[in-house]
Amino acid sequence: MSSPQPVVQSAHLPLTPDDPREIGGYRIHARLGSGGMGVVYLAHTPGGRPIALKAVREDFAADPEFRRRFAQEVASARRIHGLYTAQVVDAGADDVVPWLATAYVPGPSLQQVVERHGPLPAAEVLRLVAGIAEALQAIHGAGVIHRDLKPANVLIAEDGPRVIDFGIARAADSTGLTGTGLRIGTAAFMAPEQALGHAVTPATDVFALGATAAYVAGGVLPFGSGPESAALYRVVHEPADLSHVPGELRELVGHCLTKSPELRPTPAELIVAVRTHLAAGPGHDLGGLLPSGGHRPPVLGGFSPHDRPTRAAAPAVPTPPPAVHVPTERVATDGRVPGGGTTGGAATGGPDGERDAAPARKSGSAARRGRRRGRTALVAGGAAVVAGLVAAAGAVYWMTGEQDGGGEGPAGGYTPGYADVELTAPDDGYEFDLRTGKVAPAETAVWYLARDKNGFLLPEDADAFVAAGYSLGPADCERGVDAEPVTSLPFAELADERPFCVRSSDGERLVVARLVEGGDGTGPVTVVLSQYRRNG
Repeated sequence: MSSPQPVVQSAHLPLTPDDPREIGGYRIHARLGSGGMGVVYLAHTPGGRPIALKAVREDFAADPEFRRRFAQEVASARRIHGLYTAQVVDAGADDVVPWLATAYVPGPSLQQVVERHGPLPAAEVLRLVAGIAEALQAIHGAGVIHRDLKPANVLIAEDGPRVIDFGIARAADSTGLTGTGLRIGTAAFMAPEQALGHAVTPATDVFALGATAAYVAGGVLPFGSGPESAALYRVVHEPADLSHVPGELRELVGHCLTKSPELRPTPAELIVAVRTHLAAGPGHDLGGLLPSGGHRPPVLGGFSPHDRPTRAAAPAVPTPPPAVHVPTERVATDGRVPGGGTTGGAATGGPDGERDAAPARKSGSAARRGRRRGRTALVAGGAAVVAGLVAAAGAVYWMTGEQDGGGEGPAGGYTPGYADVELTAPDDGYEFDLRTGKVAPAETAVWYLARDKNGFLLPEDADAFVAAGYSLGPADCERGVDAEPVTSLPFAELADERPFCVRSSDGERLVVARLVEGGDGTGPVTVVLSQYRRNG
């Protein structure tokens, strides 16, 4: 039986005669969009990986203060390693035309989803709020304020939302160019303090998240449409119109849209409120979980934003039935899912399209892996986002993980699956799912590569091998696992991208891996993975 072919909804525009064909050594293939700061292109690395490359407008490029701020913001953006953000991969702050490249997210924007299919169901809106709140945690944790969060800056990937364009607006906001008719930020989603030119804080982004949630849930802007000046006046002086927002969401959205920044919930509080609401089911009062009155509680429901609840303590999140069913327009591609290996996800769908339930870990495995802390966020339920939002967006992706046909493939007795997939786990609350080639919340994958501060951790029934040199193929891995298996993978032994491999418990699959960044504690760890499946 042949594998399903990857399909993707095309949103690319052809290049114009004035568009460059190469920027910073990256080949430019199409336009993805344009905005107040420049043009975003679809580009490819020399090895063929797709990226989104933003080239800055020439008038900004000519401003020395913009260049200085742009370099600062790029440096800050590089420190952001959230699963719900688009990772910065390269930049040219000193080039004639400054540019920034991020991981390409093959999906429509939240703005496009609502424009094409209308408001989303309350449960999907809640999951979006939690995913975007987790992205804001990563962004704010790096010392960055987004400043322009809105539906157009949230892309819907296969496994959930991705927040893009974080922090870069600050570079333009600092120049004299903003006084010539260009306002950084979007009036309909701008917090009052930002509209008044006051200092912005993480609470500014929470207001924008509330306005985004109101629009996604109700289909209309909470402060109305019309001229920008009118929208800004209403943002500062009038309450949000939430009459189109479902009743069960109004408390949450209303708290985010509080005029006083200090009274708005934090992203951590939003995540807990959403998680609790989804676990309790429809009708649960969100308002009681969020700050109210004239003060903010220091912690919410006994949960400090700095706590990391264990996996056992986190309430289960039920997956709602698909709420939106829209026929998908399938556009054939070259057989590869663009950027499919660069995004994190929690779904456990196998490379062949089947779904695997993640069984309980063996007691020995739990002891071997040590005490593992879980995520602070609920949105590991990315499968629900896939079912509702990606279907609604008219984009369906399959990661087959194998080629049609059998026999001797390019790797001898193995058929290549995903190849050279670069993944980043922000901390030990996440692991690498070797079956799907994605990042997953800790203790959710069956065949995984987890980590602690000293090295990688393996399933109890998996085998591994570390190469003596710097070349390792599937056949060498097979021989090494049989002759010199290892049960631990200390980071110290994997320095300088020394390759290692892991064999699945059934012996049918191998993953060859390299540690390319991290491994010096509990911070982010980046690996490159290639999977092989035994023929026959």
